[in-house]
Amino acid sequence: MSSLNPSVGLTPQDYVNSETLALADTHEEATPGEIAVGVIIGRSSEYFDFFVFGIACVLVFPSVLFPFLSKLDGTLAAFAIFALAFIARPIGTAISMAVQRHWGRATKLTLALFLLGSCTVGMAFLPTYQSVGVNAIVAMAILRIGQGLALGGSWDGLPSLLAMSAPKNRRGWYSMIGQLGAPLGFVIAASLFAYLYGNLTADEFLTWGWRYPFCVAFAINVVALFARLRLVVGQSYTEMLQERELEPISVTSLMRDEGRNVMLGAFAALASFALFHLVTVFPLSWISMFSDQAVTEVLIVQIIGAFCAAIAIVVSGWLADRVGRRNTLGTMACLIGIFSFLAPWLLGSGTAGNNVFIIVGFILLGLSYGQSSGTVTSNFSSHYRYTGAALSADMAWLIGAAFAPLVALGVSARFGLVALGAYLLSGALCTLAALGINRAVEARDQ
Repeated sequence: MSSLNPSVGLTPQDYVNSETLALADTHEEATPGEIAVGVIIGRSSEYFDFFVFGIACVLVFPSVLFPFLSKLDGTLAAFAIFALAFIARPIGTAISMAVQRHWGRATKLTLALFLLGSCTVGMAFLPTYQSVGVNAIVAMAILRIGQGLALGGSWDGLPSLLAMSAPKNRRGWYSMIGQLGAPLGFVIAASLFAYLYGNLTADEFLTWGWRYPFCVAFAINVVALFARLRLVVGQSYTEMLQERELEPISVTSLMRDEGRNVMLGAFAALASFALFHLVTVFPLSWISMFSDQAVTEVLIVQIIGAFCAAIAIVVSGWLADRVGRRNTLGTMACLIGIFSFLAPWLLGSGTAGNNVFIIVGFILLGLSYGQSSGTVTSNFSSHYRYTGAALSADMAWLIGAAFAPLVALGVSARFGLVALGAYLLSGALCTLAALGINRAVEARDQ
């Protein structure tokens, strides 16, 4: 009879092993649609965390952490803490690649998103300067560094896999999909702050209202974690990565053998990354200090701008498949350069000018940012592409975006808005130079 009942004589561990094998055998092949959803969910959660912090740097931290400074100096100090995460991000990538090589992709991603969520929700319960003094500032800086380390560790290779799995004539379209997480994350973050800031008194908002978006971030991270783990632990996903040699290597090996491609990738996207915080975080700080326009009105205009950016990102995919991704990125850098001459005039011409700056800036951001990811990472050999794509993005954020709000606000307050235009123009010129160098290198190597 025992032969008719296969369960006879099996131990509990045998049941666990059999169930695991069954799940692996029945797991459906990861489709491009599933990968795209995973990319968007993952990116949205990460951007939401960072936009929550960026908005709080303007509306909350000058009063909560730096009440002993002026509004301008307090905001500049908050922007300095804002930059810490981007400094820590490449370090997080280096650590996470080592973790993945030893314990696997799922372990790395779980640790990274747990750290990201914990640091973000930790900020929600942070005491104020009036309660614990300078310890509040130190604790916030540590948590911010933790966010940066976590973001460096959250790289799962999904964007690279999506781009490499796409038909050759549709790579621009597939590459822009992951970038949609940026406007989605901003819309959620800005909407929460607009609602809370507009419906609470100033005391209520600074006492407890600002903490709510940081708590929401933890819940979003949990959802993102399970959505991405569902893909990365799947057998078909692992096989697809292995087939394309998308596996982690040490950062030291990458920089030794293909460091040139890392820097080209970082500078090729510089115009887009410089513009990123100059239309999201910077305008809120500048307008709230040097204009009569209400904060909630600015946030609403930025939310509208984010929707425009999402549409522009989609358009960038269509455009890139017709004229080429690098041509698209170069053209957008030229337009951003032109915009840099108009930006000082727009921000200095009242509410209407402020709104035009935000909307036009978001549209240009969508068109350029939609193709900024991986435009020149195809230069990497297959063995280096997984880590190379991650580190190139880290360096682009560090060089182009980390200090953008701090520098733009500082130099504009001291020298006028013409300094903002000069800063943005420098990013556009760096992008054009990097694309030109990359084209010359490719022609030489052919």
